[in-house]
Amino acid sequence: MSTDPKTRKPANTAFKQQRLKAWQPILTPKTVLPTFILVGILFAPIGGLLLWASDTVAEVVIDYTQCETAGANFVPVPQGSYSTNFPGKVDVVEPPAFKAVPSVQEGTNATWPTTKCTVKFTIPDTMKKPVFVYYRLSNFYQNHRRYVKSIDAKQLSGTPRTAAELSGGSCDPLAVYKEGDAQFPIYPCGLIANSVFNGNPFLNPFDSTTNGARPYLLSETGISWPSDAKKYGVQTYPDLSQIRPPPNWIKQYPNGYSAASPPIDVSKDEHFQVWMRTAGLPNFRKLYSKNTDDDLQKGTYTMDINMNYNVTSYGGTKSIVISTVSFMGGRNPFLGIAYVVVGVICVVLGLVFTARHLYKPRRLGDHTYLSWNQNAATNAAMANASATSATATGASARY
Repeated sequence: MSTDPKTRKPANTAFKQQRLKAWQPILTPKTVLPTFILVGILFAPIGGLLLWASDTVAEVVIDYTQCETAGANFVPVPQGSYSTNFPGKVDVVEPPAFKAVPSVQEGTNATWPTTKCTVKFTIPDTMKKPVFVYYRLSNFYQNHRRYVKSIDAKQLSGTPRTAAELSGGSCDPLAVYKEGDAQFPIYPCGLIANSVFNGNPFLNPFDSTTNGARPYLLSETGISWPSDAKKYGVQTYPDLSQIRPPPNWIKQYPNGYSAASPPIDVSKDEHFQVWMRTAGLPNFRKLYSKNTDDDLQKGTYTMDINMNYNVTSYGGTKSIVISTVSFMGGRNPFLGIAYVVVGVICVVLGLVFTARHLYKPRRLGDHTYLSWNQNAATNAAMANASATSATATGASARY
């Protein structure tokens, strides 16, 4: 039996005693100033390339929030509520217009009165395929912690969840529906599903007002990420009368779920899957449809939109975005501007500091004093000095 006293001292190894060899750069004007200028020289052209790629994207953005007040005749969209970008096109684009008429929304399980907004817009130059259609919302905080957590992954994967299992969980306050003393699980539960951009607002296709031109068809398949689609499964509740739709789905399911009015198939509803991937910023766009086969020819088009989604209650806006892409994706000049700004700042600072160093250089200290082992460094310096002196006088160094 060992009689050595217990100790918490680490083993005497180079790793545990921190004696491993290390290298730490010493910042001097000769290393820092060229680095500043080099970073600026690299970042500025990269930013210019990103800006050029962003500017090659053709894009039309139309805010149709106020369409309901437009009336039955076309009125121009207010200035500042739309924007266009067509590479190399300097001609003035005709402002878009919209009108609104009462309509009836035909859902899968019910019909309800709504307002149909018709947006008329002009494409001054052919938009090369693929062409993507997005809806854009502003002032909608999908990144709120409580909102992001308001989802039940097991329920969406196809596992039937009871009211007792959902109550008090992440889906609260929209986990269960109370009717007297009875509680029924909400499917799909949570704040995200309840606020889904609903009712198939964009009616396919784009109708062209040009004589002889055919409509521009859009596809609503292949818009969600394949990795997202794997998260969803077919619901397997044995009795549909024992589950309830989210409160905001009442127009589509006025009498609840039944065999004749089943809930949506979340495993195939790609609009639902796109919405459930929450955005990180309050102003965001989500893909609604696309055309990867045909170019969008120049001309004037109209698009019908059902005004089902209320954004004025929280001070938001809703827009339609028609866009192409570049090798960097959609139009977003921010990254290019950031690279150019950083590059310019680095070059300016590098030149200023270089001029300051040449005009009045700063005397540098002795690097040997930066060693943690001061005695060893001092002895080494003294030995070098003695050797140098001995060499100069022809005498031998003594210790």
